[in-house]
Amino acid sequence: MQNPQFQFAIVGSGNIGSSYTQAIDATAGADLAALVSRSRQRPGYLSAETPIFPSISAIDVPCDAVILCTPNGLHHEGAIEAAARGLHVLTEKVLDISLANMDAMDGACRRAGVQLAVTFQRRMSPDNAAVKALLETGALGKVYAADMRVKFFRDMDYYKLSDYRGGYAIDGGGPFIQQAAHNLDLLCWFFGMPAEVVAILGTLARDIEAEDHGVAAMRYPDGMIGSLTASTIAKPGYPPVLEIHSECGTIVLENDLITKWDIDGIENPSREPADFGIHSGSDSAAVADTSGHEAILTDFIQAALDGRPPAVPASSGRLATELALRIYQAAGRA
Repeated sequence: MQNPQFQFAIVGSGNIGSSYTQAIDATAGADLAALVSRSRQRPGYLSAETPIFPSISAIDVPCDAVILCTPNGLHHEGAIEAAARGLHVLTEKVLDISLANMDAMDGACRRAGVQLAVTFQRRMSPDNAAVKALLETGALGKVYAADMRVKFFRDMDYYKLSDYRGGYAIDGGGPFIQQAAHNLDLLCWFFGMPAEVVAILGTLARDIEAEDHGVAAMRYPDGMIGSLTASTIAKPGYPPVLEIHSECGTIVLENDLITKWDIDGIENPSREPADFGIHSGSDSAAVADTSGHEAILTDFIQAALDGRPPAVPASSGRLATELALRIYQAAGRA
């Protein structure tokens, strides 16, 4: 007997909700049961049959989980409300913007016995997974350096769409915690947390509170040196690049696909992921390819049904926020 459809409610009616609606439609076993929106206005991407509720507590249709598409700094509110209803929780990145908020939502979900996971879909890339496996087994030898560049472009119109964008109170900051959050997550997933962080941030071209460009340098416990450049002023916008230099050679990944493989004695594990694409985010926040979200949803549903940890549990997904906060602190912006 097949399992019934896993019912999701999307919380928040912004543009990212459209991406999750598409991903749910394309994911076997998933169904969109409801939208939660305080305004109760029906966005253009939502079918006329999907009910809208003003809050999570008001949902009165069968529902298994919520997907939090509210602004970063409000994720803890939705997670705590969902946990009180016994609903599993998947948050759009980032988990939240403060240690206290993340602790509160994680604690609420643990006490309720429900899943809490984050959509860091770059972990689902086959090439990223292959690199992760090589790092875990030590096949690359000693890793000397890892350099990440996230040089995106967002004009002032992007920041004007919502008054909280580019601020600390709700967004949590600029590109380090927003656009480059996925890349911070990859650095943490691959290499763990650094022992030392130094950073220089600037607000150079946009009339916002937080940074629009910056550089962080990190020293890891094993001596590896990492760097991250995060920007929203690199016109016209470029796909993210990660260069890993190790004892055995060099790997370059561009938008999560291995583009250079100079590793002694190991065959390039890359394959053309014809059925899997990652939105680069280089020049637009709009997500055209939702296959990464679909992979996250498929895993999340199975994790909830099996009672096992999801691909990006809160305990791991929170590290991107923790590292972003350390970068802000190192730059004197905390």
